[in-house]
Amino acid sequence: MAGILTQKVLLVDDEVDILELLRYNLEREGFKVTTATNGRDALKLAKSEKPDLIVLDIMMPGMDGVEVCNQLRAMPEFKHTLIAFLTARTEDYSQIAGFEAGADDYISKPVRPKVFVTKVKALLKRSRTEKSEEKTLEANGVRIDLEKVLVHNGKEDLQLPKKEFELLALLMSKPGKVFKRDEIYAHIWGNDLFVGDRTIDVHIRKLREKIGEDRIGTVKGIGYKFEA
Repeated sequence: MAGILTQKVLLVDDEVDILELLRYNLEREGFKVTTATNGRDALKLAKSEKPDLIVLDIMMPGMDGVEVCNQLRAMPEFKHTLIAFLTARTEDYSQIAGFEAGADDYISKPVRPKVFVTKVKALLKRSRTEKSEEKTLEANGVRIDLEKVLVHNGKEDLQLPKKEFELLALLMSKPGKVFKRDEIYAHIWGNDLFVGDRTIDVHIRKLREKIGEDRIGTVKGIGYKFEA
């Protein structure tokens, strides 16, 4: 519990009753919790508090969760901060918009407090997994520094969003191997967390835009591979 006690969570939702309920249950588990009821306050608090996890309601008046996420990801200090959307919306387009903005996950409303706390712990537990020594992966003109979280595509060094980096590292761990979709979900998002059907497709498309269309192959109906 010692590691969890120091971890900070920023909750953002325009419904005060939901904020207080989730805040109460997280604080019972030892988290330091800060809350905001709108996007502009959320940005200010994120900069001052430097939370380990930011949970954003996707539908808020004024600046919605997607816009807040976009602005956070544009700041170097929040490039790899965990961001999850808390939302009642299940339409495919809203999930795609969220992942395009750089979100790591979704937590669906209505959410039971115990389930919410469990998911928060699962997200943070995976983020604390650190590599003890410097390692690199290299194939087809792309090099990954796993310790520095950097990708070199032959022309420039890239700092990818967390999930894009993890996905690329997985594919490059075994060049030429076809990773099935359910295998990718399990490695990158975990079987216990909800993600939409097109989550992988969105991340693959973003990776291809950054490292080249020909480096990641699609095996229809099965999955993806990094071309050796």
